[in-house]
Amino acid sequence: MQTNFNAAQLADPAIARSNEILRSCVHCGFCTATCPTYALLGDELDSPRGRIYLIKDMLENNKVPDERTVKHIDRCLSCLSCMTTCPSGVHYMHLIDHARDYIEKNYRRRWDDRALRWLLARILPYPNRFRLALFGARLARPFRRLVPDARLRAMLEMAPARTPPPSPNDTPQVLAAGGERQRRVALLIGCAQRALNPDINDATIRLLRRHGCEVVIPRDVGCCGALTHHMGKTDDSHAMAAANIRALAAEMDSGGLDAVVINTSGCGTTVKDYGHMFRNDPLAADAARVSALARDITEIMAEIGLRDAAHAEPLRVAYHAACSLQHGQQIRSAPKDLLKAAGFQVVEPRDSHLCCGSAGTYNLMQPEISGQLKSRKVAMIEAIRPQVISAGNIGCMMQIGSGTGIPVVHTAELLDWATGGPRPRSLAPGVGSAGSPAATAVPILR
Repeated sequence: MQTNFNAAQLADPAIARSNEILRSCVHCGFCTATCPTYALLGDELDSPRGRIYLIKDMLENNKVPDERTVKHIDRCLSCLSCMTTCPSGVHYMHLIDHARDYIEKNYRRRWDDRALRWLLARILPYPNRFRLALFGARLARPFRRLVPDARLRAMLEMAPARTPPPSPNDTPQVLAAGGERQRRVALLIGCAQRALNPDINDATIRLLRRHGCEVVIPRDVGCCGALTHHMGKTDDSHAMAAANIRALAAEMDSGGLDAVVINTSGCGTTVKDYGHMFRNDPLAADAARVSALARDITEIMAEIGLRDAAHAEPLRVAYHAACSLQHGQQIRSAPKDLLKAAGFQVVEPRDSHLCCGSAGTYNLMQPEISGQLKSRKVAMIEAIRPQVISAGNIGCMMQIGSGTGIPVVHTAELLDWATGGPRPRSLAPGVGSAGSPAATAVPILR
């Protein structure tokens, strides 16, 4: 693609990077075939290629973003399926991130949109605030039909029936390896996940310790910045990321680390991009070190190999490939291979490359599109009649779980169970038993 940025524009590192990305696009349109919003809406401007044209025009001409451009950029899930499909290596993630940052700085949204984005940015990355908000949402949920804003109704409908108490592992500490120490790893325990499902971190810690890892819960580490980053709030996201980089670099320099383990794939994609995000910052070297050590829990378990995996029941498990894992981090086989090694029967739904519609805060800000994608994903999963659904991202788990009665369990919980840990709490007692409802045919959504 030909571009026409001037020298002054190209002096801006963000523009220079976007120029590189735009020039790598050859207009082939392969990306449209795997874009969820294009498949759903059929509008070229709701495809990666269409959005690339909008972004190019906006950036080249220093335009104040118009309503049409913002609408189509906002509709992007950042699922990154287009990057997997693209034969030219167009790094769409960096381009859409730049576009959102530009829109945030140059476009005046409606007051209610600004208020909602402010609210989400001030609540979701902070576990205690999020727990309080979930409590309030449960109280308001019976009255959700009276709420005029579809986005606020979506927030109330997504609130879980109960909020679990904080885990004892939810504080900075060092947990010894179970036996001879083979690795020393830091675990990023996340933000929203700590409020929604602390069992995931507990299972991850048990799994790592059982396999010879000393697990460090570092001080001064919080949200990775992904939630605000994808809303274009770059100053907020970089401040969170910078705090993590400093804390993890200090841990590397003191006790040393063999890996930074992440069990929320959306966070993993962002942490692995810290090197790029801070490439022109004084923290560049430390950011690159953190990114280089970042590992999804299934990555590091694939390196270590499962030990004594014979404790779980041989359930039929539908593996849901989170977009941030399969497209953002290009991790596809490791989770399925580990589940098979653990003794589970692994099945995968049709069109597994398409997003479930969660996408960070997307299901709260674009509830109609998100709801249609959820229905499609749930129908594909239920069609293969699993007894349990496995996923590696809390957002996907909440999204899919809100549309089906099949238990949704994190991959780390199943691996922990298979290697000697407790049965996942979210699995109903009858799951896997002969004649149980979960073991029989599951109705397919139409």
